[in-house]
Amino acid sequence: METDSLLALIRSAYRPEEYPALHDQIDRWQKERPLAGLRILDATPIFRNTLVKYRALQASGALLSVGLSDAIACDPAIVDRIRANGIPVVRPSDPERQAFDLILDCAGAFAGWNPVYGFVELTRSGVPRYAHSSKPVYVADSGRIKRIETMLGTGESYFRAMAQFGYAKWKDRRLVVFGSGKVGSGIVLYAHRHGARISIVTEPQTLSAAIRKLADEVIDCRDASAVGHAVREAYAVVTATGHKGAFQECCPEEAWRRSEALMANMGVEDEFGPGIPPERVLNEKKTLNFILEEPTHLKYIDATLALHNEGALCLATRPEARGLLAPAPETENRLLQVSIREGVAGEEIAQLLEHTPERP
Repeated sequence: METDSLLALIRSAYRPEEYPALHDQIDRWQKERPLAGLRILDATPIFRNTLVKYRALQASGALLSVGLSDAIACDPAIVDRIRANGIPVVRPSDPERQAFDLILDCAGAFAGWNPVYGFVELTRSGVPRYAHSSKPVYVADSGRIKRIETMLGTGESYFRAMAQFGYAKWKDRRLVVFGSGKVGSGIVLYAHRHGARISIVTEPQTLSAAIRKLADEVIDCRDASAVGHAVREAYAVVTATGHKGAFQECCPEEAWRRSEALMANMGVEDEFGPGIPPERVLNEKKTLNFILEEPTHLKYIDATLALHNEGALCLATRPEARGLLAPAPETENRLLQVSIREGVAGEEIAQLLEHTPERP
């Protein structure tokens, strides 16, 4: 990959300070070759910025294949370039399952496969799919780093995607956010910056004090009347609960049918539910920011991608591991220090980690 067109594309699109954690990983792994000869399948959603992640894995000496799932969006042009550069592309539905030492998965797309050392899962929503796995699962979403992607990156990308649809004016307009975890909190953070009037539908006891201060109102998701009123009056509604069908469960049908709100899903699953027609929701209920050439800016997802790679090293060197594994604090601290010290988003990241709780 050092001399091919993928490296040229990376260099034309990004500066090293936009991916400090991966840049440091590439430098270290080129010298150490810690994954040399291991067969690794990486199922991270395939977009231009994912190429930098692949470069780090190849620098480690890994034999890389790329996973492509129909359930997860991708950039077809980047998939074509990957194939043209000789990197195998694998699908969960392939009739013959190839043998891999490690699977770096996303949303449990390859959870039914049987890697030698185990899985590294990128999302919390994918974890239940490993319930019957006999192999360990390193969950990159369990630590502090994932907050950078989900709060800064995903929050920003919701508004960038809405602007691409032509909806860029938010001052004093009502946005109803379903969910107050990392993704929902990130959307609230950026909605506040845009001057929107914010309603959060959630279980109030789970809402952090920092995010509560930014909201105009907090609605208990079990209060169907209040939820319905908010949806009817909203300019826009966005789901970010992490649960399939969450909107349909707490919003009366009469309310969403009468509402003229712009509806969008920022979850991996269909968070609106089967009762809401796909054409009623932007991007037909698929994750909204995946319409963008870069769904999350690399500067916000860099540390997450590097941590996902580090999970492969953890499992390869701990064959005795079992069950669900969280990132080691020392691993996260090292990546965070590099990100804050050398990255263009360093100041934003430092402020986020200082002012938000461990689990927003």
